[in-house]
Amino acid sequence: MSDLPLPDHLAATSLRPLEAGDAVRMHQLINDWEICRLLPEAPFPYPEPLARDWIDAAIADRAAGRAYQFAITGAEGAMIGCAGVRPDKSGDTAALGYWVARRVWGRGHGRQAVLQMLRWGFAELAINTVVATVAADNAASLAVLRRAGFVETGTGHEKFISRPGTRQAVRHFAITREALAFREPATVGTVVSDAAKPLLLVAACALIDKTGKILLARRPAGKKLAGLWEFPGGKLAPGETPEAALVRELDEELGITVRQVDVAPFAFASHGYEKFHLMMPLYLCRRWVGVPEAREGQALAWVDPARLEEYPMPPADRPLIPLLRDFL
Repeated sequence: MSDLPLPDHLAATSLRPLEAGDAVRMHQLINDWEICRLLPEAPFPYPEPLARDWIDAAIADRAAGRAYQFAITGAEGAMIGCAGVRPDKSGDTAALGYWVARRVWGRGHGRQAVLQMLRWGFAELAINTVVATVAADNAASLAVLRRAGFVETGTGHEKFISRPGTRQAVRHFAITREALAFREPATVGTVVSDAAKPLLLVAACALIDKTGKILLARRPAGKKLAGLWEFPGGKLAPGETPEAALVRELDEELGITVRQVDVAPFAFASHGYEKFHLMMPLYLCRRWVGVPEAREGQALAWVDPARLEEYPMPPADRPLIPLLRDFL
């Protein structure tokens, strides 16, 4: 293995799409027994042509929407590993894979890369669960996944190319979009009862245009439950009524003017998340001034009621779909 001139103190970790020019660097990093023995599909020694072929395939997969592989970079943009997700045929679940160069082990790059990969995947893809499989003797990756919020779902055995003749013990992990969004440091032995959860009041509005379509907004990257579609609205300020909150939120989020008399209560959602309980009245609105535009980085879509189920939504919003569909 080449002794690469990596910086002694790498703090920053980021992801970028792989490029054809990364092949040489990738080969230098991955051609290491301590890495290859932990990756099911990595032979050792790792041939340089395989690195080129793998990156070419990764670029083609990204273009076709089959998988999304990234270079993990450290200080000054130096490549220090790879991470990626591959959605399954259902489109609901994606498999996570990652590795980092041995010279930067123990500095937190793996955990940071995993968390960034999860945030990107849930924000950009219509997946609800990410799964990962780790060699049972890979203590570092087991710790990374657990600290990132993954839950162990089972064990098994798999073939590892670099360790022929035997099937290696592995552990399976999974994390959901909701679990990542509301993840907080675990308190051992603490169970939060429904009665102890704080109540969060949020008002939402189904804007309905002249054709009967409903406006949905997609939560942007960086927000909880990023990537999911929802009805516009937001939290109530202290002393604020749901109607007043909607007037304010629709102006801030979409740049439209709505009067309180133009929003009519329709239904409500009551959903218990892990750390709080959400109460969300849903209003209908058919009259407003202005053209809705995304002012907070969110994507917008006018959706026929019959197609609402095609748009992944937060758990609290989903029960409202059949009510709207039947009413409209």
